[in-house]
Amino acid sequence: MSEELGLLVRDIGDAGVAEMSTTPGLAAAVDQHVAALRDDIGVHPKPDVLMDYLHVFAEDAFRRGWWPDSTRDWEFVRIVAVCWMMRQTAF
Repeated sequence: MSEELGLLVRDIGDAGVAEMSTTPGLAAAVDQHVAALRDDIGVHPKPDVLMDYLHVFAEDAFRRGWWPDSTRDWEFVRIVAVCWMMRQTAF
């Protein structure tokens, strides 16, 4: 992942996780993505597994032409979900 893409993904994750506390709809959407991710990559994935998933996902989204225009689009919510999971594994 390029440095620019990495910074953008980090910013999306930070902003999205912060917004979850004041936006119940976003929190619910993130919760659904977390459940789907746990089905795909395991209930308690290690940080390196989450980081690998995030790199591949973000690179693919950008190659398809995705750009973070909305905090409600599928890709934005998926990135926030992975970032939220990464924060949870840090505790």
